[in-house]
Amino acid sequence: MASADSRSLRGILENRRSCRAFLPDSLSDEALRNLLAPSLRAPSNCNTQPWYFHVASGPVLEKLRKRLPEDFLAGRIKLDFPFDGKYEGVFKERQHASAQALYGAMGIAREDRDGRQEAFMRNFRFFDAPHAGFFFLPEGFSEREACDLGMFAQSVMLLLEDAGLASCPQTALSFLSDSVREELSVPQHQRLMFGLSFGYPDTDAPANRCVTDRADVNELISLHR
Repeated sequence: MASADSRSLRGILENRRSCRAFLPDSLSDEALRNLLAPSLRAPSNCNTQPWYFHVASGPVLEKLRKRLPEDFLAGRIKLDFPFDGKYEGVFKERQHASAQALYGAMGIAREDRDGRQEAFMRNFRFFDAPHAGFFFLPEGFSEREACDLGMFAQSVMLLLEDAGLASCPQTALSFLSDSVREELSVPQHQRLMFGLSFGYPDTDAPANRCVTDRADVNELISLHR
């Protein structure tokens, strides 16, 4: 039973983790709609609400779970947004620390390339989650509206956390935008930004013992008077 403090907004933010192992228990469509509806109150520039959120469950999700790993290994990669930036300096340090924490929790050694590859491929199987969501941006919109989409996505994740569910935002799922669009019959003018696996967490899974560090408040937040 969660304490009152852990269910406060502060507690929800501090307890949220990227979950990489889920239980099979799923929610009904009615429960999903009721749970996700408040996320539509997320702010956006001029209230344009520039987002589409497609959620796959049941047989539809199982088709994606089978197809996406096959398409990725076959090189059928298609991104709607470029993924060509490189992290340098402190950002690269944080990236490496995150990977070290995750693989360390799973007991995968740095030199175990096969183990790391298999762990990465689990992205395309949604970490066995019973639900997967896909965040799309309308064609013609770019960085500014992507910020709006991010605020909507954070609202979704916090609602899930508040309801006792867990989630994992995944850039990897954007590598196969055409495959996702085809399976979900999504119009071409909706452009895939990233995906989100979600459901009830498997608290016994080693991957879910991973806790990544965060920068000190004084490092990233500056107060000016």
